[in-house]
Amino acid sequence: MNTLYPLKFKPLFREKIWGGQKMKSSLGLNIAPHTDTGEAWMLSGVPGSQTKVANGFLKGNELNELLEIYMDELVGEKNFAKHKEEFPILVKFIDANDWLSVQVHPDDALASKRKLGGGKTEMWYVLDAVPGAQLISGFNRKISRDFYTRNVKEKTLGNILNFETVGKGDVFYIPAGRVHALGPGILLAEIQQTSDTTYRIYDWDRVDKEGKAREMHTELALDAIDFTVPQSYRTGYAASENHTVSLVQCPYFMTNLLDFNLPIVKDYSEIDSYVIFICLDGDAEIASVSGKESITKGEVLLIPAFLDKIALFPRPSCKILEVYNV
Repeated sequence: MNTLYPLKFKPLFREKIWGGQKMKSSLGLNIAPHTDTGEAWMLSGVPGSQTKVANGFLKGNELNELLEIYMDELVGEKNFAKHKEEFPILVKFIDANDWLSVQVHPDDALASKRKLGGGKTEMWYVLDAVPGAQLISGFNRKISRDFYTRNVKEKTLGNILNFETVGKGDVFYIPAGRVHALGPGILLAEIQQTSDTTYRIYDWDRVDKEGKAREMHTELALDAIDFTVPQSYRTGYAASENHTVSLVQCPYFMTNLLDFNLPIVKDYSEIDSYVIFICLDGDAEIASVSGKESITKGEVLLIPAFLDKIALFPRPSCKILEVYNV
């Protein structure tokens, strides 16, 4: 068996009624022949939507095919024991050129009960935002289930939702159950559990090119919603150049920020996990025992678990999200 190496994948692009052109203009991705591109699935093991390797001798193989062959060498012993032949994380870029629907995702328990597989907890890292851009995360006050239902029926949901004005570098953790939506002018990286289950609550009364409204999931969403109101919806962190900065720690993924202009050596021998690099800006060379690979803005690189010593060399600077399981 040939040795594993840092893997790049061919993106899967999704046309959306709210999509735009920033995948191309800001991230340099080749979205042709697409126009209103809302999502780029950069790393996916979702059945029917698996990304394929774009580099090296494994080129053309789907992500979950690699899991069948390499198992714990690819994802680590704990991850393989838990997830078997399904990759546990889905990585996307999202370009919101208009409001996304107000939606919610089920947690593991509800998803299992409804035979949907796993739940969907996610996080957002804002890559770019026009001045005044907003998103929705949760509610702006403590409300009852009945009060929520009344606002949905009366189409006054916007009165009870929490709107946040966002800028480049902002981070939002969106646990399963939290009502949320992205507003126009936002480009971001999304890291989430491998799931494509979404319950739409409200879609701004719009219709598609055929004059049809999208399906709503009002009743299905009701049992999924967490009405808890946290102290803050925004994830705070202190940026520190040439250091690993923790952003989000949750049961499904750990995400750190690496903003560096000096070489960094990473020892992953204690984490027993694959590592994902999401390049937000700049350029770097990645060196390991299997050779060298480059990463540049708009690219995602999967480091197999068995490659537990990695060196990163900025050219001349680089900003990366580092994602893994613990």
